[in-house]
Amino acid sequence: MNRRSTLKLIGGGAALLTLAACAQPQGDDIVDIAAGDPNFSTLVAALQAADLVDTLRGDGPFTVFAPTNAAFAALPAGTLDSLLLPENKDTLTSILTYHVVPGQITAGDVLGTRQNVTTVNGATVDVNGIVGKFGSGVKVNDANVIAADIFATNGVIHAIDKVLLP
Repeated sequence: MNRRSTLKLIGGGAALLTLAACAQPQGDDIVDIAAGDPNFSTLVAALQAADLVDTLRGDGPFTVFAPTNAAFAALPAGTLDSLLLPENKDTLTSILTYHVVPGQITAGDVLGTRQNVTTVNGATVDVNGIVGKFGSGVKVNDANVIAADIFATNGVIHAIDKVLLP
């Protein structure tokens, strides 16, 4: 075996180990995982303001398309502050439940396909697994999945780079 083949084999093995580690549900639920990741602190604050924490701690399974802090920061100025006000709780709840799908959908379930998936708020999102070179990426509406298959005991999280609006 030459050096190049050995490096490919080692690299491929490392990738498989990483995927295998990610494929195992962690000991935490969706909320615990989000709360433990500083990239989701805005999402966690929004879940608390909408009283959805207990729901996403439920049995599930759920698929959560989780906007990162940068995704929330990209909203027009003042939008997030307004949504977090108690009088806008219904609007915030509608937006957040638009990011949640009942059942567990992994990246492998959608790669190479395009599906309309019904969210918890009743509207559908376009999950497009035919993007990128060789269909290697996934989009949800116009948001890119930037980290897929973060497994929890009650479902899976996919980090996205935009806030989805119903």
